[in-house]
Amino acid sequence: MPGSPLEAVALHREQDGTLLDPHTAAVELLNIIRPTVAIAWFAVFAAHALHRQPGGLDQLRDGGPAHARAFAHEVRRFYPFVPFIGGAAAHDLSLAGHQIAGGTLLLLDVYGHHHDPELWERPYHFDAGRFLRHEPGRDALIPQGGGDARTGHRCPGEDLTLSLLAALSPALADLDFAVPRQDLSIPLSRIPTRPRSGFVIDVAGRPGSRRARRFQPPV
Repeated sequence: MPGSPLEAVALHREQDGTLLDPHTAAVELLNIIRPTVAIAWFAVFAAHALHRQPGGLDQLRDGGPAHARAFAHEVRRFYPFVPFIGGAAAHDLSLAGHQIAGGTLLLLDVYGHHHDPELWERPYHFDAGRFLRHEPGRDALIPQGGGDARTGHRCPGEDLTLSLLAALSPALADLDFAVPRQDLSIPLSRIPTRPRSGFVIDVAGRPGSRRARRFQPPV
């Protein structure tokens, strides 16, 4: 398709005039697809939160950008986007009194960290207001990895994800939709997880009519 990312990658030429090799072209396309899929997961969780916490609808409609950003932060904290993130120790180190040899596989317990009562007040209660009071510290909110994105194992697209989620959530709140009966439980045994039914909504169309839409991340 003219003007599409696929065309841009397929026709891109290096300084010496050569086309990208197939591996590099595939990586560049995946770098577009991966964040799109990731944001779709967060969008479903945002819709789930609005359904389970209907009071958030008016807050998103009327609260402005600050509340939208706080809501996006809380969606990323509350919901199990990933259960953990793995990485290898770059060198021998000492962590919390434990000696760890270089090359050891370490798992960052993302879900546990975000629901630790020593770090979060009422951690199993969805409360966007907690982020209206202050922005989270770098190592407090880690849904997309920890540390600094420039030097550590943290997604460099996190700021873009947050901005898009903060823009999308008020748009969801503005929709006239109903939620049919379905299984909206979220199994923690599935990686990556999502509501069992995805998220099916009836969006109002013409007066007196509704149309069903399945709002879900890819399987």
